[in-house]
Amino acid sequence: MSSAKPTSAVQAVVDDLLADIHAKAGCDKIGLAPESLSTILLEIATKHAAQSSDSEIRTFILSLRVEELALARACAAGSNSAWQVFLTRYREKLYLSALRIAREDSAARELADTLYADLYGTNIRAGERVSKLSSYTGRGSLEGWLRTVLAQEYVNRYRRTKRLVSLDEESEEGAQFSAPQAEPAPSADDRLSQATDEALASLPAEDRTVLSAYYLDGRTLAEIARMLGVHESTISRKLDKLAKALRKQIFAGLARRGMSRRQAEEALEQDVRDLQVDIRRSLAQDSAPAAFSKKRVEARPREGSG
Repeated sequence: MSSAKPTSAVQAVVDDLLADIHAKAGCDKIGLAPESLSTILLEIATKHAAQSSDSEIRTFILSLRVEELALARACAAGSNSAWQVFLTRYREKLYLSALRIAREDSAARELADTLYADLYGTNIRAGERVSKLSSYTGRGSLEGWLRTVLAQEYVNRYRRTKRLVSLDEESEEGAQFSAPQAEPAPSADDRLSQATDEALASLPAEDRTVLSAYYLDGRTLAEIARMLGVHESTISRKLDKLAKALRKQIFAGLARRGMSRRQAEEALEQDVRDLQVDIRRSLAQDSAPAAFSKKRVEARPREGSG
């Protein structure tokens, strides 16, 4: 099927639903024109449902949280009326989420303020303001999406604090020198790197955040649960499920790249943190990544840690 046909099919469904959705989402109150909403719906539905039937495309579009989607995209476009609605609905909720994560008032306010800046769009690209809200697709609640972005920012901040130069690296004169080079690590099979990249790249942003926080940054189940506003047992189950699924995906990826079953098992017996597989880069697209080995991936999360 050519790309033109599914796009035109999606456009036809969008056109049919547009008037009702525009009214339902209250777009007039937040300054979002029908043409802009049409473009947004076309973009999202083409990406996620273009190969579906007309009825499936319709069902997908109607499943979106269109009021929250319209609000987020109107904010991203710079609508002042949309921002007033957004701040009324979410400012206090975001601060409380930040407080659960940071557990200290000034740190929580700084975290929330940083997110506001990213949401408003302080970065300029090609002469236009870039807002993180433009990546919200309406497939889940806006509040849940905001909590995930907030937790991700906290994890990124936590990682940056670990890059400080150790005082042990200072000379007697007070000048600092680079840390000595570590012994060369054994080279990783390119196929292991490729299979690992492939598996990790398929993860949603929230899964990247959870894996990074637990495996790389040593956060407890309770801390991660507070970050995402869920129960500790939910994080435990998620980690267990993700670890098993990722190991299976990496194993399958090695097989597709010509490794025998024995070779794949031997590759997965090594802790990838001891190899030159850049796991951090693999998941840095949306979040901090996780380190996996056969021993760690098969182990259940530390229940009750924290």
